[in-house]
Amino acid sequence: MKKSHLSIKITLTVILGIIVPYVSLMLLVLLSFCGLWSVTIFASLLIIPLIIPLIWIKKRKPYFIAYMSYLLCFTILVCTQVGMNAYNDSITIDTTPSINVNDYMPFDEASKIVKLRSKSLNFENVPKHQLPVIDGAAAAFPVYSAFVNAVYPDTTKLRDGVFEYNNTLRGYELLAKKETDIFIGAAPSEEQISFAEENGTTFKYTQIGSEAFVFFVHKDNPIDSLTVEQIKGIYSGKITNWSQVGGKDEKIVPFQRNEGSGSQSMLIRFMEGTPIIEPDMQTEVGGMGGIIEQVADYKNKSTSIGFSFRFYVEGIIKNPDIKMIAIEGVAPTKENIKNGSYAIIAPVFAVTQKENSNENVQKLIDWILSDEGQYIIEETGYVGIDTN
Repeated sequence: MKKSHLSIKITLTVILGIIVPYVSLMLLVLLSFCGLWSVTIFASLLIIPLIIPLIWIKKRKPYFIAYMSYLLCFTILVCTQVGMNAYNDSITIDTTPSINVNDYMPFDEASKIVKLRSKSLNFENVPKHQLPVIDGAAAAFPVYSAFVNAVYPDTTKLRDGVFEYNNTLRGYELLAKKETDIFIGAAPSEEQISFAEENGTTFKYTQIGSEAFVFFVHKDNPIDSLTVEQIKGIYSGKITNWSQVGGKDEKIVPFQRNEGSGSQSMLIRFMEGTPIIEPDMQTEVGGMGGIIEQVADYKNKSTSIGFSFRFYVEGIIKNPDIKMIAIEGVAPTKENIKNGSYAIIAPVFAVTQKENSNENVQKLIDWILSDEGQYIIEETGYVGIDTN
C-alpha cells in the first residue's frame, strides 16, 4: 500500500515538474497577446499545484530551492517581456483604420462632422426599408456621417441597419452580398471585384472627391522627398538603404497594410504590376482564440516608411512624430491635389451595385455630387470634384 502511495506521489511530482514549466512557456506566449494582467491571473493558478508536492516530499529544502528558482526565472522572463512590449508600444504608431466614431456622430451637437441639413434632398419620410444602406472606410466616416446628418431621418443611429461602419475589407464584402447599398472610400482590389462577380454583383463607381496617396517617415528622417521610381524601388526591394536615396546609411524598413485594405490596394495600383516585397508580419491572437498573422504596425523609427491617405494622416492620426514626404518635390496638400501637381491622386468613390433598383440610391448619389454634397467633402478635408 505504501509503495503504491509512493508511486503515486513520485508520478504526480514528475507530472507537475513537466507540466508547470510547459504551461509557463505558454503563459509567456500569452503575455505577448493578452497583457500582463491576464498572465498574472493564470500564473497565480500555478502556485497551488507547485506547493502540493511539499505535502509528501520529505527533503523539502532542495524542492523549495528549485521552486523558488523557477519563480525567479519566470518573474525575470515576465518582466523582460513586459519591458519589450512597453518599448514596442512606445515606438509603434497605429496607422491602421482606427477612428473614434463617437466624435463624428450625426445629429449630435458635439460632433466634429460638417453640420448641414439639406434643402434639396430629404429622406425624413422615407420608409426605413427604402433608405439607402450606407457604409464606408474608416477615413471616410466623417464624410458619410455628415451625409446622413444632412438628408436622413434624425432618428438614424449607427449600426441600425441603415447607417453602418466597417473597414474596407468587410465593407466591400457586404456590398458584394447586397447587404449594403453604398460604400464610400477607395477603389476595391481585384479580389474584391472578383468576389462581387461571384455573388452576381457588378460594382458601379461614382467619383465624389479626390485624395492624395501619401508616404510618411519619422520626423527625424532627413528625407523630405522621393521620386515615384524611388518609392517603387523601396517597395520592390531594389532599394534597401536610405543612403541610396540621399539619406543616412540605415536599412529601410517598409511597412505595409493587410491585403484588401484600401491603402494596400492603392499601393498595388501604384506599383503598376511591379512585384511588392513580402511585408513584415507579426503573429497575433485572433477571434475565438485563433492565432493569425497580420502585417506589422508601423514602427516609429527613423528607418521606417509607411503609407496611407492624406486626410487620414493629417486629419485623424495627427501624430507629430511622423511626416508626410513630398513626391517629385511636390507636397501632398489640398492645393496640389486640386491643381494636379501631386503625383499620386486617389479618387474617392461612392460604390454601388448596377443591379440595385432602389431609386433613393441614385438620388443620394446625385445629391452628393451637388453643391451641398461637395461642400461637405471640401469642408471635411477632402478635395471635391468639378461637376460643371
